[in-house]
Amino acid sequence: MDHTSPLDPLPTPDEIAADAALRPQDLNQFVGQPRVVDQLGLLLDAASRRGSVPDHVLLSGPPGLGKTTLAMIIAHEMSAPLRISSGPAIQHAGDLAAILSGLTQGEVFFLDEIHRMSRPAEEMLYLAMEDFRVDVVVGKGPGATAIPLEIPPFTLVGATTRVGLLPGPLRDRFGFTAQLDFYDTGTLTRIVTRSASMLGIDIEPGSAEVIASRSRGTPRIANRLLRRVRDYAQVRGTGVVTPESAGVALDLFEVDPLGLDRLDREVLNAVCRKFGGGPVGLSTLAIAVGEEAETVAEVAEPFLVRLGFLMRTPRGRVATPAGFAHVGLPPIQHDLFA
Repeated sequence: MDHTSPLDPLPTPDEIAADAALRPQDLNQFVGQPRVVDQLGLLLDAASRRGSVPDHVLLSGPPGLGKTTLAMIIAHEMSAPLRISSGPAIQHAGDLAAILSGLTQGEVFFLDEIHRMSRPAEEMLYLAMEDFRVDVVVGKGPGATAIPLEIPPFTLVGATTRVGLLPGPLRDRFGFTAQLDFYDTGTLTRIVTRSASMLGIDIEPGSAEVIASRSRGTPRIANRLLRRVRDYAQVRGTGVVTPESAGVALDLFEVDPLGLDRLDREVLNAVCRKFGGGPVGLSTLAIAVGEEAETVAEVAEPFLVRLGFLMRTPRGRVATPAGFAHVGLPPIQHDLFA
């Protein structure tokens, strides 16, 4: 299930088109993730020199860090067509067989959220990745017959936000695995500056850093905040994005200087003010902020934990001294900190 927040809402068709236009086309244009880019470049260059398809690639990491972009770059660098699907869309082995049987020589098959694929489809994928073959079952019951179907060599690019949910046999079949990390403010500043130039946004020095510092280390969020700041500058300013107008715009959209949004602050305030710093259970916390438990656990908590404001413990969620300080309260001493 996908969740959104004020920082990362469901994109509109125009925003999807804008995101596509901002995607780098090759590895030289990709900003950030230098270790992954270097390793991936070596993999693709070696495959190109051999005249073979690259090994299957697994990309893992939180949403918005560039997994889809890297899949597109792999296809572009290899001058190969790209087929895109997702784990939730493949719930039966027949769904996967239909896609695999339609692949062409050297095609790149990007499978997003691969950990959410059904088990029968996973087992079919094992054979396709290793032997470039699928067994199509005809009939049912004792009379069912498996017909082997050869498929041309292809490169599977799997993307997952939860690599721990992938079965070991599936992970082991990938020739290259990359973990994407959150971006630092300097790298995000370069991304915001590049995006502003491509979108024709007049932006003053220092404004990109203001946006980058509130983007939670995520390029997708940085680009979305840039568009909201642009809207503010066009409607309530001179059309030029200044550091001051960027800060005011982000405050208006409830994004604080650390990147916390409304939901983050409500969760942190609930733990600190309503429950004395915890421990508090997830379901109780979700009711207190009026959200689904899964939304709190998947959207708000990871960033609060990353900042060191919140801890997940066996007894429940607990605010840290830094979390108390952020909401302006003196910390309550728990035996966890004794």
